This record gives sequence, C-alpha cells and structure tokens, in this order.
Amino acid sequence: MTELMIRPVAEQDYASWRPLWDGYNAFYDRQGPTALPEEITRTTWARFFDDREPMHAVVAERNGKLLGLVHYLFHRSTISIAPICYLQDLFTSEAARGQGVGRALIEAVYARAATAGAYRVYWQTFNTNSTAMLLYDKVADKPGITIYRKSL
Repeated sequence: MTELMIRPVAEQDYASWRPLWDGYNAFYDRQGPTALPEEITRTTWARFFDDREPMHAVVAERNGKLLGLVHYLFHRSTISIAPICYLQDLFTSEAARGQGVGRALIEAVYARAATAGAYRVYWQTFNTNSTAMLLYDKVADKPGITIYRKSL
C-alpha cells in the first residue's frame, strides 16, 4: 500500500472533493429536501482559496485518489488572546475507514493549529456517531459540554 499523503486541498481537486463532501452531508442527513443549497457548496469551496477567509481544507490522498477531507477554521474567543481552531467537517470514504485516514486528518489539523498559535482544537459530533467516537476518544478529551442551538 502506498503512503498516505495529507495536503491542503487544491482547486483542481474539486471533482474528487465533491463526492466526499456529498457523502459527509448525506451522513448528516443533508440531502433531498434538507440538502444544502448549491450556493453554500460553491461559497464554501471558494473560501478555501481566499486568503482573507479563516476557513481551510486538507485532504488525504493515496495513489492519486482522495480518501478523506477535513475542514477547519480559526476564530477568536473571550477567554484567550490566541485563536481557537474549530474542526468543522471530517469525512473519509467508506472504503478508507479503519486505515488511519481520520486520525491522520485530525493530526494534520492539530499541527496546523499549533503553527497558527491556536491554543485549542475542538469539534462536535452526534451522540449516535459511535464509530467515529471510538477514534475521537483516543485523540481528544470529551469535556461533557452540551450544545444548544436555535436556527434563525
């Protein structure tokens, strides 16, 4: 098996990134009537290549095929001068699961966040995402925070 390469997404990756993005959104039931509008996908993609945006994307590649993606962004906090890194989206293709791709993508975000001076990386997942949580429990702390939200 060839070595896994973790790298920033490139504009020419769109055709390979898109099925991963669609798979991620399907996992979170954003399809059919609840699908993200195409404008959101186009805007998200454009943000990865805009130096003024705090949003970034990294992909996992093996043998020229994208196996996974991770999107993250930096934001300010009232409790720190250093930025915080929010790992917003993490997804690996079904065929790549169990091969260390998710862990490698998380570690890549950790490294990039440390380089940017962030003091913390955090993310959230559904309580029912038990398979992913087996990995998350190995690579991060679970602080026991409950999230509340209201769509406007």
